Amino acid sequence: MKKKLIIAIDGYSSCGKSTFAKAIAKELNYIYIDSGAMYRAVTLYCLRKGFITKNGIDTEGIKNSLKDIHITFVYNPDKGEYETWLNSENVENEIRSIEVSNFVSRISQIPEVRTRMVELQRQIGVFKGIVMDGRDIGTVVFPDADIKIFMTASVDTRAQRRFDELQAKGQPVDYREIKKNIIERDVADENREISPLRKAKDAIILDNTNMTVEEQMEWIRGIIQEKLHGDRDR
Repeated sequence: MKKKLIIAIDGYSSCGKSTFAKAIAKELNYIYIDSGAMYRAVTLYCLRKGFITKNGIDTEGIKNSLKDIHITFVYNPDKGEYETWLNSENVENEIRSIEVSNFVSRISQIPEVRTRMVELQRQIGVFKGIVMDGRDIGTVVFPDADIKIFMTASVDTRAQRRFDELQAKGQPVDYREIKKNIIERDVADENREISPLRKAKDAIILDNTNMTVEEQMEWIRGIIQEKLHGDRDR
């Protein structure tokens, strides 16, 4: 049986983690799991249910509703990629809105939310053959992942990528607001009490500020081949 890997990709927001992870999964014919999309889906659910208001966040309401939140990833053959479904509804586009972005870090800091998402993520990874990206995949979800990558890029580069992505989807966006949101998310992710953003000790750093996706793929191919065949060749 061909050896299968768990590939964990962590890093800052808007580094292109999802694009990179999708490309790897497609090349290896692995399942791609966007852990950030899971937290975005929970945030969207909370917005719809009125748990997020100008007066604050109804943490108890969220905790009591976690059992009613079901998140799956369904392959879309027309797009050639997996999309996020929330309670049997395709929410792939809606979870990328700036409104969701503004609250996802705060929702992901709720311990019960993280516990539930980690549980679901580990269930998906039982049989390996997956690529998962997020902020605590290599440190918390899969500390024994076969390959761990920590991605970073300059704030300006990340803001421009996010701006271009949202514009391409026809969403009204403001570059300054996006950059401000990214900086705030960095601070929140690095300083949250539960599973803060950290580079795993055995993770390989990838700064893709000046790299294309194909250049990143050339970089990762050697790492994957070494992991798949290295032990056998020794």
